[in-house]
Amino acid sequence: MNWTQNYDPLGSWPLSAMVAALPVATLFFGLVVLRLRVWIAAMAGCLMAVLLANRVYGMPMAMVASAGGMGVVFGMLRIAWIIVTSIFLYNVAVETGQFGVMKESIAGLSRDRRLQLILIAFCFGAFLEGTGGGGAPVAIAGSFLIGLGFNPFQAATLCLLANTAPVAWGAAGTPIRTLTSVTGLPESALSAMTGRILPPVSAVLPLWLVRSMVGWRETREVWPALVVSGLSFAGMQFYWSNYQESGLVDIVAALVSLLAMVGFLKIWRPKTILENPGTPPSSTNRDHSIGAVLKGWSPFLLASALIFASADPKVAALLNTNDLKCPVPGLHRAVWRVPPVVPEPTAEDAIVDLNIASLPGTAVLIGGILSGLMLGMAPARLARTFGRTVVQLGPSLTAIGFMVGLAYVTKYSGMDTVLGLCLTRTGPAYPFFGTMIGWLGVALTGTDAGSNALFGNLQRVTAERLGLDPILMASANSSGGVMGKMIDAQSIVVSSTATHQVGREAEIFRFVLWHSLALTAIVGGIVTLYAFAMPWVIPASPAG
Repeated sequence: MNWTQNYDPLGSWPLSAMVAALPVATLFFGLVVLRLRVWIAAMAGCLMAVLLANRVYGMPMAMVASAGGMGVVFGMLRIAWIIVTSIFLYNVAVETGQFGVMKESIAGLSRDRRLQLILIAFCFGAFLEGTGGGGAPVAIAGSFLIGLGFNPFQAATLCLLANTAPVAWGAAGTPIRTLTSVTGLPESALSAMTGRILPPVSAVLPLWLVRSMVGWRETREVWPALVVSGLSFAGMQFYWSNYQESGLVDIVAALVSLLAMVGFLKIWRPKTILENPGTPPSSTNRDHSIGAVLKGWSPFLLASALIFASADPKVAALLNTNDLKCPVPGLHRAVWRVPPVVPEPTAEDAIVDLNIASLPGTAVLIGGILSGLMLGMAPARLARTFGRTVVQLGPSLTAIGFMVGLAYVTKYSGMDTVLGLCLTRTGPAYPFFGTMIGWLGVALTGTDAGSNALFGNLQRVTAERLGLDPILMASANSSGGVMGKMIDAQSIVVSSTATHQVGREAEIFRFVLWHSLALTAIVGGIVTLYAFAMPWVIPASPAG
């Protein structure tokens, strides 16, 4: 049985779009206004999506159920798994006493919480985004900041803010490769264009982070470090994306920024040290040998090394197997997308990849087990720690299942495409609002790669119709999308879970929302500037 998506089922595109927005509106209304528990709000949004997909958009209920079930499986494997294993890794570090060594090693560089924020949330978080992506940067960095004495709510929100500009090249460049596959545009040109849009934001992101935590006076006190971290990251992000390849952009930029900060903090320190409340005096901070520091960091170093190794193309080829990629019965190639979203009617794939070996979460789990054994934890104790972690995260995992189920129902029913099509009607303002399409896509799907898969070709088709450069607008989708990462429901659940702020998801959302909108507007302004005032910045498109 085949079914064709209908992008205007009510005969009025504004009305059809309003209806398409109801599932996500229901989720956030329950979360922010009614202050429901996050899994209950997610369930309500998912049920609304199921009802509208079937009754308004006409999708057969069997297909709706298959799409929702596919979303739940994807959410458990691709999102929940990395959360569970990241928190397990953190628990291993705490139980073996090594987390204390890690904290003291960071304090040895600087006891100033403004600088600790940049080192962990910005530099280390970007490295984690580049190697594995998923929820690892927010989950691991958030746990780390709490261990350093940060307020848990502050740790949750600041890690969400930090995990923005690096996302376009997350998981070894997956979003850019996805954009290439759906648009047919050259990967090198898309990576280069994205690398000309985002570095200005990367350069100011450390300042933005610190100013979000403290006032202007305290921010100005550390401006030299903010310049070093921001410019070193942005400069390498630009260079690698434009003159090398797309897979290692985040990894190299993060390492360069981290090393630049370590070297700079050896010769400079702020006049006033701003410590976290309750931080012990410096006299109680132990000095450790290089060996002890490496041992202390071993759980995270080992996990990061395994993530990095698993992302290597040769290793990934060994880990990936088509035998575990299963078409979803009744859904695979049964849903048809039609113009103007695609040039010609196209059957939508629906394949579930059950290969857990290739997931970043599995690398983190192995790193946690191996480091736990090396640090003296018995296998039984490791098993109990893992079991306790799963039980602790139960409500959050339930919420993720419903949220991703909602996203997949809206995707296959075409509701999210309806919302994107609304923004294509903005004419000369399209460069700005086209950037907002990417933001919307990540807010709906939870991933920049998902937004690129959903709206990448729509961006190309619309750009060509309006006489804009398709390279610019396809890249704008990915660049704008990264600013939606902090407000998507899955990311908020990850941050609240990792920082023990379950129940405060509405507050987290309200805090990061204006940051998300402001940063997206900045990216939209950059894209508009390139489109009309600086077209020479755009790499040559296939047409010339």
